[in-house]
Amino acid sequence: MRFMFLLIAASAGAWSQESGGGVPADQALARLMEGNRRYARHKEQHPDETLARRKELEGGQHPFAVILSCADSRVPPELVFDEGLGDLFVIRVAGNVADDDVLASIEYAVIHLQTKLIMVLGHEKCGAVTAAVEGREAPGHLKSLVSQIEPAVEASKSDPGDKVHNCVVANARRAARQIRESEPVLKEYVDKKGVKVVAADYALDSGAVTVLETVHR
Repeated sequence: MRFMFLLIAASAGAWSQESGGGVPADQALARLMEGNRRYARHKEQHPDETLARRKELEGGQHPFAVILSCADSRVPPELVFDEGLGDLFVIRVAGNVADDDVLASIEYAVIHLQTKLIMVLGHEKCGAVTAAVEGREAPGHLKSLVSQIEPAVEASKSDPGDKVHNCVVANARRAARQIRESEPVLKEYVDKKGVKVVAADYALDSGAVTVLETVHR
């Protein structure tokens, strides 16, 4: 049993050295955007969907990017970026808000899975953002969710153009800042360990993702 434990530990160490501690953030972003270009052109490759890939992942996961996206059924990250099993660490919540549970999930990916890129993915015509912009009375737990988007409503209220989409953009950028500044874990990884945070926007009609900003030092 002790020999087996040492063998597993040695294998894990070898993977870490071979991978260089995770895919570099810029390389991960380039891969995401290339996958999205394939998706938008309907030239998907559908990688990592085989039985062999499932078997490979029984030994562990090493996703190359974290995606914080809305729970909206029209925006599934694995499809939007043409990726497969084990490629993305996806966290989905209406309005792609960065509450404590979301931050904890991102911390897990960054610390234990050595993921270097975090993308906050907003999208056109987001229902949660629309509710916040219109100031609707939200029932039940929705009130708590909408309240987390209200700072983005305030920040974008004077911007020209579509108020909902302006807020979608402001909300994604705000979540990216929250992640970057989250202490004690994520801020240190952004400042000192090569982690980058990207805010992005998904267009429902074209399927294209636009990077809004990269938040890092």
